[in-house]
Amino acid sequence: MQLVSALNMSARQFDISIGTANGYILRMQKNNASVGSDVIERIVKEYPQVNLVWLITGKGSMFVEKGVEQKTRTEEEIEMYIDKKLKAQWSEDKKALLEEILSEIEAAKKKK
Repeated sequence: MQLVSALNMSARQFDISIGTANGYILRMQKNNASVGSDVIERIVKEYPQVNLVWLITGKGSMFVEKGVEQKTRTEEEIEMYIDKKLKAQWSEDKKALLEEILSEIEAAKKKK
């Protein structure tokens, strides 16, 4: 109901806007019931400015801050990130292999 009030709507208008049965939101409030995940999905789809964390937990701001958008990465940026991580892993693997080979060489020298 806090969201309905903040959107300056009646409960009936809100129900219609998210496609729930007439009186759904009022019944949820009256029975102190949880709203289903399907309804949460409808709310976020219809009102993307609503903060999902607030909607689920009641914590934080009701609305997503304006100007704060999640950065969308391009395919090229994603590939570069993956390549960087793979190269770092390969470097660690090569270093470990080199250390293993050097240890084997040292062990072979001691046997002679």
